[in-house]
Amino acid sequence: MCKAMSELNQPNNMTTTQDLDPDVNQDEEDEKRRLINQVLELQNTLDDLSRRVDSVKEENLKLKSENQVLGQYIENLMAASSVFQSLSPKAKKKSAGKKK
Repeated sequence: MCKAMSELNQPNNMTTTQDLDPDVNQDEEDEKRRLINQVLELQNTLDDLSRRVDSVKEENLKLKSENQVLGQYIENLMAASSVFQSLSPKAKKKSAGKKK
């Protein structure tokens, strides 16, 4: 827990900002507590978002890898099939070279 929050959670017998500075009123103390709570909440949100970004990056890498495997598989199937060999650009170049 941050130092500021632990100071706010201390029992009433501890010295507060109001004891040291009589100009500080209860509204300012409340505002300080509210801001500290808001900062802590935003830090937690940032941590959650960072974890989510990391998990999405991992999933993205996994899917890219799977796409590469599937792409290679499709290329191999096309190379093994006589239907695709006659239509492939390599086959056309080979057949054009033989006619000359």
